[in-house]
Amino acid sequence: MLLVYTHKISKRFTYTMKHIFTRILGIDVSFTTTVEDFIKHSGPKITYSKQPLQNEFFIRSTELLFEQGINDVIVKVEPWDDIPCFFEAGERSNIPFDIFSASFYMLSRYEEYLPHVKDELGRFPVKESLAYQHKFLQRPLVDLWAKKFLSVLKERFPDIVQKKKKYQFTSIVNVTTSHCFAYRGFVRTVGGILLDLSRFKLLRLIKRIVVWISPKKDPYDNFSYLMNVHKEIKCRTMFFFQFADYSKHDKNVSIFKNKFRYLIKSVADYSIVSLSASDSSSIENTILKQEKTRLAELINRPVNYSRMRYNRVNIPKTYQDLVKTEFTDDYTMGYTHEIGFRAGTCTPFYFYDINLEVQQPIKVHPFAVCDYSFLKYKKQEQIFEQLDFMFRQVKEVQGNFNIVFSNELLGSSNRLQWLKLYKAVLKRYYV
Repeated sequence: MLLVYTHKISKRFTYTMKHIFTRILGIDVSFTTTVEDFIKHSGPKITYSKQPLQNEFFIRSTELLFEQGINDVIVKVEPWDDIPCFFEAGERSNIPFDIFSASFYMLSRYEEYLPHVKDELGRFPVKESLAYQHKFLQRPLVDLWAKKFLSVLKERFPDIVQKKKKYQFTSIVNVTTSHCFAYRGFVRTVGGILLDLSRFKLLRLIKRIVVWISPKKDPYDNFSYLMNVHKEIKCRTMFFFQFADYSKHDKNVSIFKNKFRYLIKSVADYSIVSLSASDSSSIENTILKQEKTRLAELINRPVNYSRMRYNRVNIPKTYQDLVKTEFTDDYTMGYTHEIGFRAGTCTPFYFYDINLEVQQPIKVHPFAVCDYSFLKYKKQEQIFEQLDFMFRQVKEVQGNFNIVFSNELLGSSNRLQWLKLYKAVLKRYYV
């Protein structure tokens, strides 16, 4: 058991220490504010405070973990050997940075509480993030800091006991539009035909008519192919289906269409199925609860996992709403159009609500890549160059490599050949 002495045991302190030591490093940890208990402890121990007690392993703390609310925080990014870091700890500290405060800053999404201009979809813009501005977005810094810290700690305590983590790859298929043309009903189909004619989209018009005659030729209906790929590669996969009433931004097939319902139930026989929440549900929590209940009744099992429309996470409201609706896990933490780690980690973590100063009972599973970020690349080789770099980082820290694919892109046709790319990604990174 590792013992940490500090001058004050706050909720932020406990949250951060348990995440770094227990969840990332696999080390049992306890805390004390009593000097006598610290001195007589015979196992590994460190001091996290302003001053060391004697000549023990010491990390000088900043104020962040002992404050409340949002305050002006000066963040100066500097290198710790080859890893960017911030919150300098001074010369007396055994490591040069307060990685615990830095980790809390990233995990809590502290910067997303600060004033910023949201994008057109109401999201925190990636270019506003510290990670993007200092070019470490593609590195899981919290995990890399923990790994580097452990190597220093083992120099002092070579017999420290830890439980090993294992690398995990997960393919996430987000289905907000299960079919492009099929099962739309007479009124919506005729409306689509008139819209295609008015915009001179003749090729789309032809495809629409073909699918109207033969629904199985719908370009988005690739579920059999995907299930066969998953059976072949046997990696962990998750499907998130939108199961919502029609609205301005939610235009999937009607939830009352029997063929759509059968599709969801058949996928649920072979894979994890959960809720891709609608745009409307982010505004009205009763709608979110209704969607969750309806999907659970259809697949006849609990719906505990969520993904938000457009990868829109508004801190802290989104997670407060998910907790109220009794979701246990969320898979929305990431950026749609940029590859990287929004929260600076590839390890699942519990959301800390700064407004309430409490750890919320919802686990956040950050994704590293969304397929829309591939649109900027012309060749598959360019995509794999980026993914290989991130894979090596995640594998180094034995983290979770989560990649999100959208049903719409998988069903579209362009130079990237999405379905072939999808299979290649699974083969390459499922280890």
